[in-house]
Amino acid sequence: MEEKLIAPCGMNCSLCVSYLAGKHDINKQGFSRRYCPGCIPRGKNCTFMKKQCERVGKGLVRFCHECPDFPCQRLKDLDKRYRAKYHMSMIENLKYIEAHGMENFLDKQAVDWRCPECGDTICCHNGLCLNCRLDKLREKKTYCWDER
Repeated sequence: MEEKLIAPCGMNCSLCVSYLAGKHDINKQGFSRRYCPGCIPRGKNCTFMKKQCERVGKGLVRFCHECPDFPCQRLKDLDKRYRAKYHMSMIENLKYIEAHGMENFLDKQAVDWRCPECGDTICCHNGLCLNCRLDKLREKKTYCWDER
């Protein structure tokens, strides 16, 4: 877990399927996925918020919690979707960073998203470890959390 992989909206890009797909280079294993190095490393500030928020889009704030409008409606909507579909909250992430600092947040994320089987990272978008559970994704390319 690295600070540069925490997007302004609170998304931990190291949990993203596009980041993990690239990390594990799954296209060499028969997949056809777009890879992403993360919002900040690719110079996009925040994929989710940059077009709707001038402060984020222009890099005037590092994190949305620094904004006087936090949490804005766009972030609330995004957070609601991520809570329901992906078992994570960007708003909770940002509040944790603000209260406990980045280092503690990264340590907590490393524990919370660690694969119990191999110790690698579990993807927030499908609940799979792309290191040891790629077979599930191979069976169903649109695999989502807890599908049987």
